[in-house]
This record gives sequence, C-alpha cells and structure tokens, in this order.
Amino acid sequence: MLKQRLATLCKAITAQVLGLALTAMLAGLLPALFHGIWSWVLVQGLAAALSACILRQPAWWMLIHLLFWPAVIAMLILHLPTWLYLAMLLLLTLIFWGTVNGEVPLFLSSTAAANALAAIVERENTRRFAELGAGVGSMVVPLAQRRPMMAIDAFEHAPLPWLITRWRCRKRPNVNTRITSFWSGELSRYDTVFAFLSPAVMPKLGEKISREMRPGSLFISSSFPVPDWRPESVIRIDDRRKTTFFCYRIK
Repeated sequence: MLKQRLATLCKAITAQVLGLALTAMLAGLLPALFHGIWSWVLVQGLAAALSACILRQPAWWMLIHLLFWPAVIAMLILHLPTWLYLAMLLLLTLIFWGTVNGEVPLFLSSTAAANALAAIVERENTRRFAELGAGVGSMVVPLAQRRPMMAIDAFEHAPLPWLITRWRCRKRPNVNTRITSFWSGELSRYDTVFAFLSPAVMPKLGEKISREMRPGSLFISSSFPVPDWRPESVIRIDDRRKTTFFCYRIK
C-alpha cells in the first residue's frame, strides 16, 4: 500500500513538472501566445493534464491538474489568510483520503441506484451486507431503513465521509461504520458485498473477492466491471450517471 501511495504521488508531481517544462518550452518557441499570467496557467494546466493522461493516472486527476495552479493564483490574488490554505488542505485530505491512499475517489450514488440495490438485497434475502467504500452513506442509510434486520458493515477509510456516515446511521443499530481500509477486512461472512470504487483497483479487488467470498454469495460492482469476469447479470439504472451494476455470483 505504501508503494502505491508513493507511486500515485510521484505520478502527480511528475505530471506537474512536465506541465511546467512543456509550458516553458512553448513560451520560448511561441511567445506571442503568452499574454499575462493566466495564459501561462491555462497552458500549464492543459500540459499537466495531458502528462497525467500519458502517465495513466485516473480521470479525476486530470481535473486536479487543470485546477491546481488557477486555484493557487486565485488565492494569492484574493490575499486570503495563510491559515486558510492549511484548513483547505486539511479538509480536502479528510474528504479525499482514498484518492492518494489507494487511487479510489469519493463517488456519490444516486437515489435510483440505492433503490435498485435495495431490490437486489431483498430478492437475495441478504442477512449480512458490506459496502466497500461507503462514502457519506448514500447507499447504506436507505438500505438500513428498508432492511432493519439486515446487518450492514460500512467500510470507509476517509475520516470526514466516515464521520458523516456514522452520524447519519446513529439511530440505525444494524449499521456498523468501520473507519478502516476494506483491504484489511474479511469478506467471507457476507451474503452480499457492494462496491463503487475505481477501475484502478478492480483487478486486485477481484482477487480478494474470489479468495474470500464464499460460494453462492453475490458481489455487486457499480459502474466498473471486474476484468475478465463474466457477470451473472448487468443492471442499467435510469439515473443521471446512467449507472450500471455488474453482479457476480461467487462460485
């Protein structure tokens, strides 16, 4: 895990450095294109995002690279107090801890997706359920309301989303919010496991699922399939994101 964190950070820093280098090169070759600080910032952001794409960083990193220097310049122009920078960094770290920690961002599921998941666990008569990366509880809260007798474990490693989920589930005794990485969790006890993670982790997650989940249990991945696995069913949901559930029966 430490190697993965360092690799993610190295890729991000490399993309920014390459963006600066490409911008400086373009400024030397085509000085007429650069008029003021914002043209430098725009070109550097585009170059850094392109570098991140070449380095095969996940798509959300492109947006981070595009907005990094504009945000820095804007804060300098606005003469914001220095403590605010630290507060913003701390807040972003608490929310997006998983992005650096394991290349898993914070995704929010829709109400339609929550309803579809509830229908699946009801059909499966699930007694023990786990969500790997519960975020702010957009799935486990409605599930706990509809299935009060179903034991739910909500794994969330990022501190602030975990705290929000814990507060939202404070009156739901069937929900256990766990501030820990799901990689360290044992999945053999669950009838159904749900995840809305990232393409970057699906191969490794597939290995964990096949190693730990018992035959007959069900794994559901939102939006991202497990490579080289054939789903038992594919459920397409009519929401804004056009969410797709890939349902895998463990054999």
